[in-house]
Amino acid sequence: MFKENRIIGILGGGQLGKMVLDVANKWGLQVYILDSNENCPSSKLCSKFFKGDLMDFDTVVNFGKMVDILTIEIENVNVEALKFLESNGLEVSPQSKVIEIIQDKSKQKEFYINNQIPTSSFKIFTGKNELKESVSKGEISLPFIWKASRMGYDGYGVNKISNNKDLEKIDDCPCIIEELISIKKELSVMIASRKSGELINYPVVEMEFNSDSNQVEYILSPAKINNDLKSNAEELAIEVAKKLKITGILAVEMFLNSEDEILVNEVAPRPHNSYHFSIEGSYTSQFEQLLRSILDMPLGSTKIIEAAVMVNLVGEKGSNGPVIYKNFDQIIGLEGVNPHIYGKFETRFNRKMGHVTVINENIDKAKVLAKEIKETIIITSKK
Repeated sequence: MFKENRIIGILGGGQLGKMVLDVANKWGLQVYILDSNENCPSSKLCSKFFKGDLMDFDTVVNFGKMVDILTIEIENVNVEALKFLESNGLEVSPQSKVIEIIQDKSKQKEFYINNQIPTSSFKIFTGKNELKESVSKGEISLPFIWKASRMGYDGYGVNKISNNKDLEKIDDCPCIIEELISIKKELSVMIASRKSGELINYPVVEMEFNSDSNQVEYILSPAKINNDLKSNAEELAIEVAKKLKITGILAVEMFLNSEDEILVNEVAPRPHNSYHFSIEGSYTSQFEQLLRSILDMPLGSTKIIEAAVMVNLVGEKGSNGPVIYKNFDQIIGLEGVNPHIYGKFETRFNRKMGHVTVINENIDKAKVLAKEIKETIIITSKK
């Protein structure tokens, strides 16, 4: 059924890998995991686990030699190792050339400009001193958005710079600065593409961010926008995927500005927080779709089953250490409520520890319940 039981390797063993394994284990697939943490969420569910540094060339190459197909659940991996493995005949999905563009926000923004993909205006800087000098000369004006070119995720490596004091707090590293635009909504579209040429999209969803942490807090499916904007967002996401020529899945995050223009913010070539709801809310989850795409199997239906709202569960302020979940019993019996705990043993402030998807034919009612759940569940640590 699965082409001689080929072994799938995943670089990264976090919650995304864990949810891919939920599907792989139902299908009887062999999946090997490489991660630096032997207690990562995926370590107990995979066929074989290997401890190692995802940025180390030899470690990634040696892992790749043991599998038939290699994919990722995090972008921060050694691309040169992936190129080497591809040159020796290993299937890597998404391809190394795609990961290389996406893991560097400077290259990613340049890709959009070179391919006439609408995005916010930006400038690239080699480090903090060059940026400060540009500000002092009046070449750029405050406020703006600062992003580290590499290694940023979940709101880290992104800051709004409103004054010189904010400028002093940023890391000294290659970075981009983006204009501060008036955002009405933040949107996301997931694309799936396989080697045979089939490419499909999920319906666009809406993302609501926590203003303090800059993390996604709620996902609304479907997005509460008109049909024209819906079509525009989905067509733009398809265009990005086609220009990248990606094999696998791709989450395209977008801004809807005050003029109803849709601009690409950034993309992720892997399962994405904005489509976790698809486990219960879609005919085919993003995790199953990843396996279908890299195995070059027919892609599954992306239709939504019912309106859904997903809420992220993160560590409380002041938490740091072995995790405790409080009031979990108060939500477990509620109709349409689907909790997912990631299996991380340690928590800290704003660390993603799980999510809950609320299914309801009325998206507004689902949102109200999701907010109640957010206020009920307390994720803290032992004192």
